Amino acid sequence: MRGPTILFLFIALVTAVAVAGGGGEFDGDYSKLSGIIIPGFASTQLRAWSILDCPFSPLDFNPLDLVWLDTTKLLSAVNCWLKCMMLDPYNQTDHPDCKSRPDSGLSAITELDPGYITGPLSSVWKEWIKWCIEFGIEANAIIAVPYDWRLSPAMLEERDLYFHKLKLTFETALKLRGGPSLVFAHSLGNNVFQYFLEWLKLEIAPKHYNKWLDEHIHAYFAVGAPLLGATETVKAALSGLTFGLPVSEGTARLLFNSFGSSLWMMPFSKYCRAENVYSKHFSWGGSRKSHQTYFCDEQEFQLNFSGWPTNIINIEIPSTHGLEAYPSITEIAESNLTSMECGLPTQLSFSAREMSDGTFFKAIEDYDPDSKRLLYQLQKLYHGDPVLNPLTPWERPPIKNVFCIYGIDLKTEVGYYFAPSGKPYPDNWIITDVIYEMEGFLTSRSGNDVEGNPGATSGDETVPYHSLSWCKNWLGPKVNITRTPQSEHDGSDVHVELNVEHIHDVDIVPNMTKLPRAKYVTYYEDSESIPGKRTAVWELDKANHRNIVRSPILMRELWLQMWHDVHPNATSKFVTKAKRGPLRDEDCYWDYGKARCAWAEYCEYRYNFGDVHLGQSCRLKNSSAKMLLDYL
Repeated sequence: MRGPTILFLFIALVTAVAVAGGGGEFDGDYSKLSGIIIPGFASTQLRAWSILDCPFSPLDFNPLDLVWLDTTKLLSAVNCWLKCMMLDPYNQTDHPDCKSRPDSGLSAITELDPGYITGPLSSVWKEWIKWCIEFGIEANAIIAVPYDWRLSPAMLEERDLYFHKLKLTFETALKLRGGPSLVFAHSLGNNVFQYFLEWLKLEIAPKHYNKWLDEHIHAYFAVGAPLLGATETVKAALSGLTFGLPVSEGTARLLFNSFGSSLWMMPFSKYCRAENVYSKHFSWGGSRKSHQTYFCDEQEFQLNFSGWPTNIINIEIPSTHGLEAYPSITEIAESNLTSMECGLPTQLSFSAREMSDGTFFKAIEDYDPDSKRLLYQLQKLYHGDPVLNPLTPWERPPIKNVFCIYGIDLKTEVGYYFAPSGKPYPDNWIITDVIYEMEGFLTSRSGNDVEGNPGATSGDETVPYHSLSWCKNWLGPKVNITRTPQSEHDGSDVHVELNVEHIHDVDIVPNMTKLPRAKYVTYYEDSESIPGKRTAVWELDKANHRNIVRSPILMRELWLQMWHDVHPNATSKFVTKAKRGPLRDEDCYWDYGKARCAWAEYCEYRYNFGDVHLGQSCRLKNSSAKMLLDYL
């Protein structure tokens, strides 16, 4: 049995412990906590809700057949599969011949394409669930809230009543287990949760809103949140992003642009925001259907790139239509005018603001059929949303405990160069160059020099650092920073800075060294600036966006944080970082230099039948429970 002592200790604690609250802590029995998982984009299974005959394939689609993701049917009946996946880009309705709906329960988010070979390749939350089982979490304590990730936020509510159901999920969890919930959201799931919190404001009387949150949500773990969007969204909209599926980029583009959610993670400026619908609804008596106006601070027009490292798009546009083709471009350089008179392509650049306010799509609408559809979606489903324009910066949610977690230090795309390909739609654009951020520098695929303002480090290979690290603005003026190795350690390589001054809208860069080739976790923690509330940011070196929910390092830290909150003798606000010993049998390994199991204080050699190497026989000692006391 894995980690028997830890499992026993955890079960004993969560079944009998009651702790006194204070400083934003839950006052009650922690065995009553629930965990609610909100998955990210394309991380929920979709099943057919129609009967579709595929004439050129032996495989048909019948009700409840897996659509997303069934690679066998994708390969053998791609046209039928597309009918079940694509939506009408204007009204978000299903194809007349086939409709798909999200599956329910934990099985909908564990593996997208179950199977001996495809299962591990499409695993999402399976390892997370295994950890919960391993450490004694009860079955009814973990709740998945899958959704149709193809839909815009307003359509999620209009078609599926998703946010009503999510509210009932929190309330049911409270009645079932007697305590509040922990929210785990990944990637687009954070955008969904943001919209839910704003939707909830309009459903609950103002004086009861914060009370409802305190009663139903104990902590929010935002994992890989694209808080200011992701540049890969632009790539998917213009040239297609296959995610490794056996389809062409043109087909992937058609599919992606039919979804109302295609613009949900569009990059936007941190200096621009929409009207406050909540204040307008209650203070001015305005209609909830009113159009939201986009406002930008003066900084947006004084600084380059909308605060991003560089321009999101640089694109060559044929100039056969003249100046009338650019209704949103007010100033064009003399060199560009000369080239246009000669009929040569004109290169235009667009910042994050010009992506999110529609300027870019207006500029190319004469050359690209999808731009009209995307502009329609942008204006109706986002700028005209009756609850929230999601393309606006998010302030710290009013939840007691907020943990923002993301990977850094990986090569991440932050900008693109596009040009006409000479091929018909949907393959009419080609990427001629890509701009990357990497460890505080900007590079390009071509090797050309890049103009821009890189951040302190790079993103998680999918979402740029600029977007991920926006949640650092949720921290207060004084922050404690700790940097530790990701692997098990004895505290010798731990760096701590206390009460570091933090200026709003300015990144915090710790003055700490890193050993070469070592991976670290950097913690930014604040429990003082907002009475009764805790805020923390965790940066994990080399943690990939799509795999971070499978990271054993993340799961270990989440487990310790929850265990720390369970214990009645916990005195600190956050888990101490001074030591990290092995928690599971898998953490023990063989030290060939000393010819014994490493971490002799906690691990011992104990052979079981079937072990095939020395490290597999290194297991936790029965006396290792005392190690957990180090984390109080």
